[in-house]
Amino acid sequence: MRSVNNIDKYINNTVRMTEIAMNLKVVRDKILTASARRSLEYKYFEPRLVAVSKLQPSASVIDAYEAGQRQFGENYVNELIEKGNHPSILEKCEEIQWHFIGHLQRNKVNKILSVPNLYVIETVDNEKLSSALNTSWPKFRKCDDLKLKVMVQVNTSEEKEKNGCEVTQVSSLVKHIIDNCKNLEFMGLMTIGMSGYDVTKEQNPDFLCLKKCRENVSKELQIDLTTIELSMGMSNDYEHAVELGSTNIRVGSAIFGERPKKIVT
Repeated sequence: MRSVNNIDKYINNTVRMTEIAMNLKVVRDKILTASARRSLEYKYFEPRLVAVSKLQPSASVIDAYEAGQRQFGENYVNELIEKGNHPSILEKCEEIQWHFIGHLQRNKVNKILSVPNLYVIETVDNEKLSSALNTSWPKFRKCDDLKLKVMVQVNTSEEKEKNGCEVTQVSSLVKHIIDNCKNLEFMGLMTIGMSGYDVTKEQNPDFLCLKKCRENVSKELQIDLTTIELSMGMSNDYEHAVELGSTNIRVGSAIFGERPKKIVT
């Protein structure tokens, strides 16, 4: 019976690995196709694919890594801590880079900064959080000149239940990070946007809003526009986001399949 169970487990693992690898290829091909449709102003970069492994098992992260994926995103602090310190991931995924893409409370800053291979916090939405990250980062960085990459999250849809700073406060927050948070590296702007928007009707207003925010930041703070990244686009609209100039797209279910339900304890 044990040998039969082992065979079934092997088959299931092989099927999962194959599906993830195939899904990654499909997503990457679609990104390339969408990139070819971009206007000339966006030809200076290729979009970065972040595989969102929220609620997915560590084995799926390893499968995606072995299929060539290096950038991964997590929404929950405790889940990122668990996966970031998972022995198998540490052993098999030496070049992994973690993006934190969920809401971050100041009392969780030290926990998140302790995660090995943390690459960027995409959801900085207020000055107090940025200052807390700035103060704590020196305790965790591996060398004195290594800054923590951060993005400013913008509530482009102005929904009360969505996190992110107000559109009118974006430049002010970016200026605070640049002027007062010397341990942080401002990387760009991020938005979640309104869910379920039909991109076949017209260009997504949340994406257009984030682009406008980038233009304002560039103009008001005298920053080269091409150095300000845009993190926008998910499984249902990443091709549209790429066409509009997204540099960083966050794709989960299109890679890993349907997300398991979160167990509430």
